[in-house]
Amino acid sequence: MGEEIGIAASRVHERALAVTGKQAFAPSLFDHQESVLNAGVLFALPALISQGLNTVFKVFNPLPGGFYGLHHIILTLCFMFLCRIKNPEQLKKYPPGELGKLLGLDRIPEAGYFRTKLKQITDQSKCDELHNLLLSSWTKDMPEMFFYIDGHVRVYHGENANLPKRFVSREKLCLSGTTEYWVNDEKGLPLMVLTAELNEKLKIAIQEIIPIILKEVPLPSNPHEPVLTLVFDREAYEPKWFAKLWKDHRIAILTYRKNVRDKWDEDLFNNTDIQCYNTDVTMHICEMGTQLNGCWFREVRRLSQSGHQTAIITTHPSLAIEMTAAKMFVRWTQENFFKYVMENFDFDRMIQYGTESVNQKLSIPNPEYKRLTYMLKKARERKGRVEARLFKKINKNGQPSILEMNTILLKNDDLVQRIDEHNQEIESLLKSRKEVSSRITVQQMPKDQRYNKLIQESKKLKNAIVMIDYRAESALYNVLAEIYKDAKKDGRQILQEIFTSDADMIPDYQKNILRIKLHSLSTPRANRAANKLCDFLNQTETLFPLTNMRLIYETVAL
Repeated sequence: MGEEIGIAASRVHERALAVTGKQAFAPSLFDHQESVLNAGVLFALPALISQGLNTVFKVFNPLPGGFYGLHHIILTLCFMFLCRIKNPEQLKKYPPGELGKLLGLDRIPEAGYFRTKLKQITDQSKCDELHNLLLSSWTKDMPEMFFYIDGHVRVYHGENANLPKRFVSREKLCLSGTTEYWVNDEKGLPLMVLTAELNEKLKIAIQEIIPIILKEVPLPSNPHEPVLTLVFDREAYEPKWFAKLWKDHRIAILTYRKNVRDKWDEDLFNNTDIQCYNTDVTMHICEMGTQLNGCWFREVRRLSQSGHQTAIITTHPSLAIEMTAAKMFVRWTQENFFKYVMENFDFDRMIQYGTESVNQKLSIPNPEYKRLTYMLKKARERKGRVEARLFKKINKNGQPSILEMNTILLKNDDLVQRIDEHNQEIESLLKSRKEVSSRITVQQMPKDQRYNKLIQESKKLKNAIVMIDYRAESALYNVLAEIYKDAKKDGRQILQEIFTSDADMIPDYQKNILRIKLHSLSTPRANRAANKLCDFLNQTETLFPLTNMRLIYETVAL
């Protein structure tokens, strides 16, 4: 009978109830199973719950009656990414019955039906609420209110969406895509993400992010201290705006200074020991006050061995000079986050395909104006190259007299004519550009060229799951760091090996216990680390979601 309704579909009665709509979802029931594929991922469940998994279950409404409930779909997503299964299509490469055992079911849903259930979740349009609740819970645990903001371009190679182009630093090209602005703490842990409507600048994104963060951050007792500090790169550089942020919201900024032309006396720099995210370094730093666009800032510079001076400005009134440098230079933790989730979670990939319209009243740079500007730039470059050839011939034998100049110009009449032609072309382009508005609304664009955007709700859901997964893995990594001396070197590799290892699942319904017995890992030191991790996880007394089964963790290796 199981073969008739699908591979590994053994719970026939409950599936029949699901078809008739007589049950909300099938309960998670565990049998004694040995060598269950990827069952080691259940080691992440306590950390997932601590990082907000239950919040996901509370935000979304229950799915329509059937076999798979909301928690089954969300858990499948969480386990997928931790096992480095990067999209629903890749589920086809894994035995559905084995993955189903992790949920207490006979099998996981087929990829197409899995997408159907995901759509039932995203159609509720509650992902923004979920992100806000997660941000609220995570900011409560932050010792210092430093928020690191940076953009990440999700490159689009399809044909259905018409997206504006944006410079992608990792590709060194201007490519079509969507910009996501991520907010992380100083350890690199993600806090929230904002998707730009049409690749707005970082400053505009920060202005949208500020009200969201202010709702979750408590006011400091000292009225002279900042409510929070924003750390970002030069893209949002605007000194008068920085001063306004402090005046209006008591928000301090920390960023690099642009257009630094002067150099400070190297004798002013002092050797200072600084701790940048658990790493002790010695820097040559110095601080002075500086005035930019009529506004005063604290400026801290770091002197490198090559003599280069890296300038940092801040409006934070009391942050120590060494802490100012440390907070700025730990921005690399956010870059590490981007690199890690791209490689391991493939977080740029969509889990649902499709497009939707953008705000038609949104003001955007006029594509025609940009095209004429580009043509004008190229015409000036062509004129400059011809002028350079002519000047080279004029100055070949030193400074010529007026008579010699006329003779040279007559001999190079073709170059003079080409310069005149370029001048006419430039004048024509300037005249055409003057008649075109530099900015228009989306609605004013030609209909066949009008911008739209990729479906956002499903990507917001994926971003939430990726944030929970990454924070859960990082939490386990921090536990390993306390019990395993080489955690900094290969702690995450050991966790990945645990998640993708087989394990025995042994339920005891009389004691309401589900025992997870992990099989041996690749090295003795990894087994010792896993064994100590079991001791820690067992202290959490975690219950499997929507059951009363307490998880007990063990390892086969002694």
